[in-house]
Amino acid sequence: MSLTIDWLPKNRRPTHPGEVLRLDVLPELRLTQAEFADHLGITRHRLSEILHGKRSVTPDTAMRLARVLGTGPEVWLGMQQALDLWDALRSPEAKEIAKLRPIRKSAAA
Repeated sequence: MSLTIDWLPKNRRPTHPGEVLRLDVLPELRLTQAEFADHLGITRHRLSEILHGKRSVTPDTAMRLARVLGTGPEVWLGMQQALDLWDALRSPEAKEIAKLRPIRKSAAA
């Protein structure tokens, strides 16, 4: 029995939130990576890693993005969570996890 999550895409990896920022948000705002990093109060290196999918969006980063872009942090955390869960479901550990069985409460309890 394998675990499936209905809201995750089945045939493709979810888009990394950094890709959304790099391809959609920055061009729309007409900002350079350096300018955007300054607005967020983070290093250019940290932002670059996020934009290129080499670093996850953390709650701290999500709050910064939400404040600067006028969104909710859950937007960015939701994208990151979908990506992380998709990867976890396809990891070697997922096969071991699939072997686990639910705990059944006894009738006497």
